[in-house]
Amino acid sequence: MPHDYVFSSESVGEGHPDKVADYISDSILDACLAQDHESRVACETLVKSNAVFLAGEISTKAKLNIETIVRQAIDEIGYRTTADDDVFNANTVFITNAITAQSPDIAQGVNARAASGKKTAEQGAGDQGIMFGYATDETPELMPAPVMFAHRLLHELRDLRHGKKAAWLRPDCKSQVAVAYKNDVPVHIENIVISTQHSADVPHKTIEKFCIENVIRKVIPRELLSNKTQFLVNPTGKFVVGGPHGDAGLTGRKIIVDTYGGTGRHGGGAFSGKDPSKVDRSAAYMCRWVAKHIVATGFAKRCELQVAYAIGYPHPTSIRVDTLGTGKIADLAIADAVRKVFSFKPADIISQLSLLRPIYRQTTHYGHFTKPNLPWEKLTKLAALKNALKTDRKK
Repeated sequence: MPHDYVFSSESVGEGHPDKVADYISDSILDACLAQDHESRVACETLVKSNAVFLAGEISTKAKLNIETIVRQAIDEIGYRTTADDDVFNANTVFITNAITAQSPDIAQGVNARAASGKKTAEQGAGDQGIMFGYATDETPELMPAPVMFAHRLLHELRDLRHGKKAAWLRPDCKSQVAVAYKNDVPVHIENIVISTQHSADVPHKTIEKFCIENVIRKVIPRELLSNKTQFLVNPTGKFVVGGPHGDAGLTGRKIIVDTYGGTGRHGGGAFSGKDPSKVDRSAAYMCRWVAKHIVATGFAKRCELQVAYAIGYPHPTSIRVDTLGTGKIADLAIADAVRKVFSFKPADIISQLSLLRPIYRQTTHYGHFTKPNLPWEKLTKLAALKNALKTDRKK
């Protein structure tokens, strides 16, 4: 039966207030891990107007100047003194720090040592929860096309802004792409939305022409565009007040942008500001890694993986593979092969992906599953999984 539909996904730029908060949280995490790889970090950030409020729990031996880290992160995004039309500014924001140490009750469950009431002496999951991973063969990155295109648009807009190709561009921006599918294959772009913050002196027509010619037509495959494709650039007509000046931002509020744009499911736990002992982050990365391997073997065109954990317990409480009707062998057989090749214990995830490093600032913007240099995007166990799948296929 034909399966035709239109699916939309969005992305937000690094200057979006929620992403500003994410970047500050991940910058603090990286600063901790750079000095102490055993740091336990759960850093939450709130940004609004000219203020930054930090909360959460951190246990680390690292010696940090939190204020310097926060101001540097804001400056790197582009909210700096050279743009005097924004009240949110790296040099002038007020910073409130309400970070405390990690709860000893949580530490007891996570630490790799015996404790009263704990089932094993192994490192346990930092929390209970369900995590999902997803992959599809519809883009080279093995990501869904709508969210991939949305990220690419804003990545290009960011490069133009940082390269000073348009002096009127400001850091806050959003995109949205509606992709038409025919039999589950992307065939056409229905519409594209770009909203970008700008200085007050630039006409709307200039912004519209610039974004269509220098961003959309450069980034989106020509064969997916037609005279029926609708371009909506700054559809309100004006976007001068933006960033934390225009809206409050919170860590972890863009989880669908961070993952699969709504195509694949999400367990609900956010990523930014959390060290890899928190399976919300590390196991979600693991699930993406495994799902990507499954699709890359050619045994499925699409794959969704679900893994569940109990706090303090090292073994996942469940693992499910769903190839969404595209598998060449049974999903249970693929799951058996996955268990032979990959270990989902929290300590093993950290080891397999080498996660105790300051690599998290680079994940914050334009999706956590789109950058080829990140360890969960590398197909380092492809040969082993292919062999396991071939063995199971013969059974």
